[in-house]
Amino acid sequence: MIGGSLGNLVEWYDWFVYASFAIYFADSFFPGDNPTTKLLNTAGIFAVGFLMRPVGGWVLGRAADRHGRKSALTLTVTLMSVAALLIAVAPTYGQAGYFGALVLLLARLLQGLSIGGEYAASATYLTEASARNRRGLGSSFQYVSMTCGQLLGLAILITMQHTLTTAQLQSWGWRVPFVLGAVFALVVFWLRRRLTETEAFTEETGGGTDTARGSLKALWEHRREAGLVMALTLGGTVAYYTYTTYLTKYLIGSAGMAKSTATLVSFTALAVFAAIQPLAGMLSDRIGRRPLLITFAVGCTVGTYPIMTALGSAHSYWSALALSLLALVIVTGYTSINAAVKAELFPTRVRALGVALPYALANALFGGTAEYVALWFKDAGHEKMFFWYVSGCALVSLVTYVLMPDTRDAALSRAEADADTGAGRAPAKAAG
Repeated sequence: MIGGSLGNLVEWYDWFVYASFAIYFADSFFPGDNPTTKLLNTAGIFAVGFLMRPVGGWVLGRAADRHGRKSALTLTVTLMSVAALLIAVAPTYGQAGYFGALVLLLARLLQGLSIGGEYAASATYLTEASARNRRGLGSSFQYVSMTCGQLLGLAILITMQHTLTTAQLQSWGWRVPFVLGAVFALVVFWLRRRLTETEAFTEETGGGTDTARGSLKALWEHRREAGLVMALTLGGTVAYYTYTTYLTKYLIGSAGMAKSTATLVSFTALAVFAAIQPLAGMLSDRIGRRPLLITFAVGCTVGTYPIMTALGSAHSYWSALALSLLALVIVTGYTSINAAVKAELFPTRVRALGVALPYALANALFGGTAEYVALWFKDAGHEKMFFWYVSGCALVSLVTYVLMPDTRDAALSRAEADADTGAGRAPAKAAG
């Protein structure tokens, strides 16, 4: 669990540090006088990275189902290290024109490929590695480590804001976190080489050769479950990226808050957010997954407009923090258990691909574009329309949560299915 989580932390550190430092390096790659336009350009490249996530989900999800979760996790962190190094050495507009932006784009595509496989491999690994009555708790570390990766990036940003001038950050300081990201990834590569493969995968591959394992053909047999993953991800991913990656920019650009204060608000809120994930995961192990998912969707559908409106008028650290925490507590109903829910929908032979591909598609279409859509509405003078957009996405997911079955008792392996049979219960559909 520790090995899987640490690797996931570094992967998401590299992914999110781009968004955290965009306010400082936007000037380096895009000329012009309009700061919103520059952020739109960097947000556009951020969103393009999401377009590679379905490709990564397909390629690396297939690899995880055919060759093991461990091998896929090792490959994803290698790709992320290369991408971070590319961003660290990318030339600025003044040095090489738009070639620097092209390097930035290439690195972001590599990051998208890596993250597309990372989510599936780590979500599957953490869920399969957990005891059956602790899968909610185990899978909650997906977002604990994911959020801690973002916190690490923000901690580095806060430290640099207090030790460097704004001019130094914009000139060369923004490169430092990407150099660190490449080094962190190399350390994690060494750790992941020593991970133990999950029992569910070992059991599945020990029974002979299955040529369809991890294939699109095998996934097509579970197309209903794949559709569920997309629908249940829609609201959660838009809300998550709204209250994490976009929040700092919103507090700076709309509430008029100082960059350092806005960054500190995000850091504190995310630290609390990470701490409550296991609590929600444990709760889902007792009462089921659907109650938490429904609570999130209702809260996000009804609460987004008033929370975002109030944040736009928040000028103090404490008021912004309280509102941010309220939003993230609501989002916890999704983030704490979504990895387990998705993994519990599929059999072992196609679990990683089943989690990866539809999730990556939903993220490419909605999660990765959330910040861009928000800035587009702001640039057009209709910023509050974005709040309704987030609410609408949550409403679609709410309908899905109400109609879908609870997955808490699904069997993830033949051993669990056999235990169900021995106890007089029908084996769950997700059994391998």
